[in-house]
Amino acid sequence: MSDTILTRIARFAGCVRAGEFGEDVIKDARRRLLDTLGVALAASGTEPARISGAVVRGWGGEEQATIVGAGRRYPVPSAAFVNGTLAHSLDFDDTHLPSVLHPSAAVVPAALAVAEAAGASGTGLMAAIAAGDELVVRAGMAGYDEDLGSSVFFERGLHATSICGTLGAALASAMLLGLPEEKIGHAVSISASMGAGIIEANRTGGTVKRIHCGWAAHCGVVAAELARAGFTGPPTVFEGRFGFLRAYLGDDYDAGALVRGLGEEWESEKIFFKPYPANHFTHAAIDAALELRRGGIRADKIKDILLGVPAQVLKTIAEPREAKARPESGYAARFSGPFVVASAFLGSGGLGVGLDDFTDEATKDPRKLRLASLVRCVEDEECTRIFPRQFPAVLRVRLSDGGNRIVRVRHNRGGPENPLSDEELAVKFRSNASRVFDQSRVREIEDVLMELGPRPEGVARLSRLLRAPADHG
Repeated sequence: MSDTILTRIARFAGCVRAGEFGEDVIKDARRRLLDTLGVALAASGTEPARISGAVVRGWGGEEQATIVGAGRRYPVPSAAFVNGTLAHSLDFDDTHLPSVLHPSAAVVPAALAVAEAAGASGTGLMAAIAAGDELVVRAGMAGYDEDLGSSVFFERGLHATSICGTLGAALASAMLLGLPEEKIGHAVSISASMGAGIIEANRTGGTVKRIHCGWAAHCGVVAAELARAGFTGPPTVFEGRFGFLRAYLGDDYDAGALVRGLGEEWESEKIFFKPYPANHFTHAAIDAALELRRGGIRADKIKDILLGVPAQVLKTIAEPREAKARPESGYAARFSGPFVVASAFLGSGGLGVGLDDFTDEATKDPRKLRLASLVRCVEDEECTRIFPRQFPAVLRVRLSDGGNRIVRVRHNRGGPENPLSDEELAVKFRSNASRVFDQSRVREIEDVLMELGPRPEGVARLSRLLRAPADHG
């Protein structure tokens, strides 16, 4: 077989599985596992959890893998589906820039479910997460248009997270199933026929976006199982005339992004951890407001606020102005520049703004609504130039005593230039996981996860700890 993009990806996966990576790669994957599990646990009591859980109960099947925060085990694809839905449904999952993808919410649920059922080691689990995330973001970068400053996927209305996430979930699953390189390639190739997702819900509503990572995880697992059983995919699945790149991106793609420096340069190092459970476009605004709050600015002394952001994000976080100032639900509030600024001045989350700031009840808080009504969102030219390598913002506040304050955030918190420390990430995990488990269980989960290594007992123990009592879910 000729040396196609697919064979190079499969060879990369084999090398990573064999341990050909630096210790920093495993450390990063461990942090992504911790973060994703915490977010999924926080979502385990939500409506998306109830609905997706009810669906997989109807599917039935063998008890093979854990759904976090639930009391039963399910077939591997079912567990991956629910956990992926949980990981993405709170808008708290990690993000790669500039592709604007959420890789771990698809890859981690697939990898964990397969690892549990297959009796894989902790080291193997982390290697699969690292390789899967890398493929996701590289596929996303293949569709990034530097001149446009945006993703071609998004310009076409496609949700790159779910489409590319399917590829990474398949790669990780195939690695953990112990498939040889040729069948790892087939798993990825098969999965290219399964990825889907459109982003119209971002504009006009609907809850379907919350299942996108769950379906990607599910499809990735199924693709790997089909490859193991003998199904095959086209060797030119990426670069072929009717392959992935042309089908999704037309003639506007960079095939080299998939393999350039693969195994030597890790694009996944550019993934951001989210400190706040809101649309990532709003995070620099939160950072700025928190800085002003720490500097002594009180919400009741603010006369008006001007939020400067990249022109490209105004349609998401600022329009229509009336709806953003008074979001109709907690979920809508996560996409509101005015409301997140108000929450930063008035909220009490572990890292400054937390999940309780985005409940339906929180959107009725008269203090937040008053402050949100004072926020006007405009384009800032410097922010527009920086976007989407960063999601910057500038916040200008005029006070009732006539004073003015300004804070410019060029590197939002959680990324390589302004990272969350291990302790800050642990605070996020503990805050999320404690919504389901008591403090001792949360600490035990954290300890076991941090000690995962070459023995399979660690994954089995972690999976047991992630399950709720048998009468729950």
